[in-house]
Amino acid sequence: MAILHIFSISQTKRGGTMRIIVGISGASGAILGCSILKALRAHKEVETHLIITDAAKLTLSCETALTAEDAAALADYSYDVNDMAARVASGSFETDGMIIAPCSMKTLSGIANGYDENLLIRAADATLKEGRKLVLAPRESPLARSHLRNMLRAAEDGAVILPPMLTFYHDEQDVKHQIDHFTGKALMQFYLKFENFRAWDGPEARAK
Repeated sequence: MAILHIFSISQTKRGGTMRIIVGISGASGAILGCSILKALRAHKEVETHLIITDAAKLTLSCETALTAEDAAALADYSYDVNDMAARVASGSFETDGMIIAPCSMKTLSGIANGYDENLLIRAADATLKEGRKLVLAPRESPLARSHLRNMLRAAEDGAVILPPMLTFYHDEQDVKHQIDHFTGKALMQFYLKFENFRAWDGPEARAK
């Protein structure tokens, strides 16, 4: 049975500041997490907490010119993935939710089955148990049955499954526009705007 979570912004308790945890795991597409961090920096009221796995550091170096240090510089705070005593490991550390982009199938499995192997999965577990918003961007193709089962289980536990799907209705012709579209969709989950995101306004607007 699906568990319904009522999401409410709680930043008013902290003087107007939102806290969002951003996780980057080892799946292809580490640039997605970096794009989200950059977009969140434009919102002065948002405080970001980054957890990047060892596999994600390798993926980042293979797919981009960025380093783990570059990614950490985009966040207000960053944590070692093996530091299980970090404050983001506890549900008593108030946040407004968490985004994991990309979310590897290993990380997805850990979340879906409550196997808190590292700080990233533990922070996601804490997010769910406190009834806060958890957004997962699973990145794999094709999907095995086990992957689909884990997505369903995570969704039933309250997670939002937001795969980085291609979009075509704005004639996006390059990867940057696709990344921008996904970034905007991710921020929408927290009622935040991204200036490079273009919402669908109907066929009449597209024809202009």
